[in-house]
Amino acid sequence: MEKVARFTKKRVEKLLLDPSIVRNRLKVESTISNAKAFIAVQEEFSSFSDYIWGFVDGRAIQNKFKKDSDIPATSAESDALSKDLKKRGFKFVGSTIVYAHMQATGLVNDHVVGCFRHKACAR
Repeated sequence: MEKVARFTKKRVEKLLLDPSIVRNRLKVESTISNAKAFIAVQEEFSSFSDYIWGFVDGRAIQNKFKKDSDIPATSAESDALSKDLKKRGFKFVGSTIVYAHMQATGLVNDHVVGCFRHKACAR
């Protein structure tokens, strides 16, 4: 993270020539600014994990949806986290992508109740 936070304009220009990555200037530059914001959050909260888990009171949200179409794209918690991340200078952190992150990292259990992973993830 620290290495990315130190990228210079010259490094950005070099990256924008690299065909192996998404060469969108705004996304490349936001990656650098997000790295700086991430470090600031770590310094303030001891860890980024402690920071984001604070938005769910330290416990994963256990939803009990019956079908995939019941699963929302956002939540009140992802709205709040997205808003706070933006306030702290993060970019490309809308509520939908933040909710997907919360699902992927276990802050939210959105496995439908019939899924074999629902109970395991509820523990």
